[in-house]
Amino acid sequence: MRLVALDTLLVTVNHRGDWLHVVLTDDEGHTGYGEASHGGIGPHRDEIVETILTRQCWPLLEGQDPRDVSRLTARLWMLGDGLAAATAISACEQALWDLAGQAAGVPVAALFGGSVNREIPLYANINRAVTARTPDGFATAAGSAASEGFRAVKLAPFDGIDQRRVREREQRARVHAGIACVAAVRDAVGDEIDVMVDCHSAFDLGTAHQVARELAALGVTWFEEPLPVWNLDAHRLLKPMVNDLGMELVGGELLFGTGGYWPYLVAGIWDVIMPDVKHCGGLAALRAIGQLAAGQGVGVAPHNPSGPVSTIASG
Repeated sequence: MRLVALDTLLVTVNHRGDWLHVVLTDDEGHTGYGEASHGGIGPHRDEIVETILTRQCWPLLEGQDPRDVSRLTARLWMLGDGLAAATAISACEQALWDLAGQAAGVPVAALFGGSVNREIPLYANINRAVTARTPDGFATAAGSAASEGFRAVKLAPFDGIDQRRVREREQRARVHAGIACVAAVRDAVGDEIDVMVDCHSAFDLGTAHQVARELAALGVTWFEEPLPVWNLDAHRLLKPMVNDLGMELVGGELLFGTGGYWPYLVAGIWDVIMPDVKHCGGLAALRAIGQLAAGQGVGVAPHNPSGPVSTIASG
């Protein structure tokens, strides 16, 4: 059983981005899929990841036995540890497990010892579907998600905020506009639906605490990435403030590898971490990161604003 081809598949989605997949084929005609979407910053991020996949990953995989997932993944990590490389490696790892499961004739979960949970709760991330970034626009999307049966919705309403200038008048207006969007969502879904807020690292410490107070008054309990991920000291100060408001501090979607998460887990700055199977190193890395988090009493909610391949892999 040898790998004979690596192909990429780009699926056009919407104004918020596309889905990039890798397809590995073996000499017995099996195909394995992995997802490599959103692997960097800027308009050409998919092109960068695709180049890494075809020009750097494939020479290390060609002719190899796809069942040697651990060995091949370790080999791929020699390419580097930036986000684009980590995304390409994560996608290949997912596809290798797909092929290994097919070779063994079992679901990939069986290769990891079987399923732990029979059901996994999902929330509706309405952020990517909303084009009218207004209270009414977010409220309409939230109401639709609730009518479809979702018991939790998440939005990222703080568009255009520059953390370095967040105390300027125009930036403060954007903060207040974002809070108004959350209030509209709460009115639209009522008190029985959880409302979760992603801040995309928009704030400084003082602004984050102020926003947390206003969101807590709206019944928000999920407060995601209000601060830049690198600012450990500010996170240490913010977490008890947020917890005192009855909220959880959440983050870590763009870190990768157990080594990437460990300093944050030791620091105890998050109640819940969000490793993304497309970036963190793949299935085995996601599992290992989750085990580290459990040992530190930290929850895990895999990050996935992407396609069906990542949805399946995240479960």
